[in-house]
Amino acid sequence: MRPIVDLYSLSHYSFGTKETKVEKDTSVAARFDRLREIYKKEGMRTSVAGVLLVQEHDYPHLLLFQIGGTFKKLPGGRLRPGENEIEGLKRKLTSKLGPRSQNLVPNWKIGECVARWWRPNFETVMYPHCPAHIKKPKECRVLYMVHLSEREEFEVPGNLNLNAIPMFELYDNAQRYGAVISSIPQQISRFEFRMNN
Repeated sequence: MRPIVDLYSLSHYSFGTKETKVEKDTSVAARFDRLREIYKKEGMRTSVAGVLLVQEHDYPHLLLFQIGGTFKKLPGGRLRPGENEIEGLKRKLTSKLGPRSQNLVPNWKIGECVARWWRPNFETVMYPHCPAHIKKPKECRVLYMVHLSEREEFEVPGNLNLNAIPMFELYDNAQRYGAVISSIPQQISRFEFRMNN
C-alpha cells in the first residue's frame, strides 16, 4: 500500500515576514571554504531538508526558498554534531519558517525519508549514492517528507522568497533547480496524494 500524503490548498496557509536571516556565504567558493573548515573540525557535514507540499488546482506544488534572482533551496540546514535528524529538521524548519510567536509555531510532522544525497568532494556535484571509491564523503544531505497540517501560519525571513513550484516544472529540470530538487518528482512518486480543498 502506498503511503498517503494529504495536500491542502496554498490558500490555507498564511505567509508573514520576519527578520532577515543572514546567509553565511556570499558565493559558491566561500561556501566550500566554510565546508572545508567545518570538515577539518567535525568531519562529514550532515544536513537535512524538508519536502513541504501544497496543492493548487489539485496538483502538487513544492515550497522552495528563492535567494536573490535564481538560487533555489529547500527549507532545512546543517545538523549540529550528534543531533538527531528529525529533531534537527524541526529546529531548522522553525528557524526558517516558524512565526515569532512561539504559540503559533507549527507542530512539525516529519515523515518518511525521501532521499539521501552525498557530496564526495568539495564540489557542487552531489550523488544519490556514495561512490564506492569514496571513503570519506564531505556531506550527506537527507530529505524528509513534511506532512503539513490543514492550516498553518508561516513567517519567512525578509531576504528570502517562498515559492510554490508545480511538480511538472521541477521534473527533469536540473539546469534550473539542480540535481537534488529536480529529482523530487521521481522520489515522491511512491506516495499517494490526497487533494483537500
